[in-house]
Amino acid sequence: MAYDEDLADRVRDAVSRRAPFTERKMFGGIAFMVNTHMVAGIIRDEVMVRVGAGGYEKALADGGTPLTMGERTMHGMVGVDAASTADDAALQAWVDRGIDLALSEPPKPPKAPKPGARRA
Repeated sequence: MAYDEDLADRVRDAVSRRAPFTERKMFGGIAFMVNTHMVAGIIRDEVMVRVGAGGYEKALADGGTPLTMGERTMHGMVGVDAASTADDAALQAWVDRGIDLALSEPPKPPKAPKPGARRA
């Protein structure tokens, strides 16, 4: 198991309370997308939340941690440990940050197919 399935179920429930969403395998875990933008995801037993550049410092002050992929810091995204999301209301509050950001942005245009890609 690359990510905590129970935590993914809890995030799935939190996102579904606010907006229609899709799921995508990403970063060796799972990501939840609203309005074509990532809201939150699960890697191992940590929730990663997209807070954007404008919400990054506040999210860090509220207990989020800088999220790194390899040696790269993912500015605009924070990690939230299991202890900080043990309570459903706390998890909902973190997920709501990502949803609010996703809904404030226009949807991304569909990607063009890659050259040589097979069509269904």
